[in-house]
Amino acid sequence: MKAGVIGIGRYAPENVVTNKDLEKVMDTSDEWIRTRTGIEERRLAPDGIDTSDLGYKAAQEAIKDAGITPEEIDMILVATVTPDQPFPSVACMLQEKLGATKAAAMDISAACAGFMYGMVTAKQFIESGAYKNILIVGVEKLSKILNWDDRTTAVLFGDGAGAVVMGPVSEGKGILSFELGADGTGGKHLYQDEYVIMNGREVFKFAVRQMGESSINVLEKAGLSKDDVDFLIPHQANIRIMESARQRLELPEEKMSKTVHKYGNTSAASIPISLYEEVKAGKIKDGDLVVMVGFGGGLTWGAIALRWGK
Repeated sequence: MKAGVIGIGRYAPENVVTNKDLEKVMDTSDEWIRTRTGIEERRLAPDGIDTSDLGYKAAQEAIKDAGITPEEIDMILVATVTPDQPFPSVACMLQEKLGATKAAAMDISAACAGFMYGMVTAKQFIESGAYKNILIVGVEKLSKILNWDDRTTAVLFGDGAGAVVMGPVSEGKGILSFELGADGTGGKHLYQDEYVIMNGREVFKFAVRQMGESSINVLEKAGLSKDDVDFLIPHQANIRIMESARQRLELPEEKMSKTVHKYGNTSAASIPISLYEEVKAGKIKDGDLVVMVGFGGGLTWGAIALRWGK
């Protein structure tokens, strides 16, 4: 029995903030942001809307898409570094909001790789037979931990949520292989003090190396090659980092997800938002081999080779 995705959802706040908007409030430019990151705009949640509110909307859609009820969810895993508060967890808040009365619930803190950690954790529970339906939500309200006077970080991030329901899938489908990793010695390069602090040069070097290596590693673990990949979903942090992963896999441009221009870096929400958009656009079809790969503060990384379909 393999664990795979049986439902998917996403939510992005309505408030769109463009690079031109940021030009008016800080020393930056649309051209500078676009050429270095690929970002053109991002979504920011208003005051009064917190992380759990964003996650709730994405979770509702994923549950409906899976064709199950909240009472059928056995566990809720939320990947986030911007919880509403230290505790209770966002996962527990979602359990109440959704009415998922039978679900265990916990948060996972692995920054931008958090959703990969969540999916791999769910896989273990499902394939062991312990649980059947697990909701994984990647959600961030990064705007509340950004220093809007720091143009090196404030222009990069956005708010949003993506969610999947995972469960048993038919033979040949689901997660074929995975890789999770961490290097705590690099934690000093990307962390939160009061606000997000980042050594962009060091994170860039780490990400370019790790994204490519992890993508290749999960293919090898699954006994597959670059030629077998139908679609790549990299963490949407920076177009140059994403391009390095695509080139390492020797994929044409149309086989890589690009949503960074619309949402910026949404951390743990980035990969599920992109997965949602590509599935709904018909670019990922039943039976396709999808490679998802992310990296983030910790430093952490994770990659999954997934055969799409139920």
